Amino acid sequence: MTSSGYLAFSPAQAWHNFWHGEIGAWFLTQGVEIALLVIGALLAARCISWGSRRVTRRLEEGFQTGDNLVRSEASKHRQAVASVISWVAIVLLFVVVAVQVTNVLNVPIGSLVAPAAVLGAALGFGAQKLVQDLLAGFFIITERQYGFGDLVQLNMLGAPEASEGTVEEVTLRVTKLRTAEGEVYTVPNGNIVRSLNMSKDWARAVVDIPVPVTADLNRVNEVLHEVGETSVDDHLLKDLLLDRPSLMGVESIGLDNVNLRMVARTLPGKQFEAGRRLRALVVRALGREGVVTAAGAAPVVDTLPPAAAKPASETKPGAGGER
Repeated sequence: MTSSGYLAFSPAQAWHNFWHGEIGAWFLTQGVEIALLVIGALLAARCISWGSRRVTRRLEEGFQTGDNLVRSEASKHRQAVASVISWVAIVLLFVVVAVQVTNVLNVPIGSLVAPAAVLGAALGFGAQKLVQDLLAGFFIITERQYGFGDLVQLNMLGAPEASEGTVEEVTLRVTKLRTAEGEVYTVPNGNIVRSLNMSKDWARAVVDIPVPVTADLNRVNEVLHEVGETSVDDHLLKDLLLDRPSLMGVESIGLDNVNLRMVARTLPGKQFEAGRRLRALVVRALGREGVVTAAGAAPVVDTLPPAAAKPASETKPGAGGER
């Protein structure tokens, strides 16, 4: 009977002794406080991330439902700043929680000064690349070099070719670009040595038009001026252009052709779309004006003046050639 009573009493007594011992008392006091701090930090981090995503989503919805074809510079900057603020807030939150946990554990902060100095020196040498990325990202955002939705070209240290694409995310450490083929580049900000923003405030569409050297350039210029005058009324171009396309004139002269250049100021990031449509209008206008296109040659407008053409009756084929 004593044995069975001992067996029945033993688990309950062990449970009681555990919670009234030193370990149980620590769990009920300091352990619970640490758990609440960690859980509160995780919930706060989730709330910060949710708020940042909500701000970004509202900015995106405002752009999608609005009449603007491109994002404003202020909207791009707000999205980048929202991402950075959420990241910094989460880091600071966990730093504060870590300090509070050390206070709950009664860890003397003064005794950690020397180890922290050694650890900081080691991290300074080992994580200097990370610090470089963070500083570069800070200046990219504060100087508004580029933002969400910008079309940029980034030259990186040690990379043979530049990365070009649309900015999908800018943080203090990295910039993410999506190329025209759908690929995503993740570029550390500290590696960027030169950034080319092709959608800052406005852009310029450049259209080069090659014509043979025998073409009547005066007539070609008249046709291209007419294209520039009527392009602002085109249903696809009128919303992309900021001013009327202008003909710059002869850009270069080669052995077989002459290059004429037209330029047009467009909305940021829309220069390629406007350039494609402008080229189509140029080809259509040249075709209406009687373009003669040889095999593999560029369009020719009035290559031979009417007075220079010889009648067919004056051309006599030789029977056996001249003797």
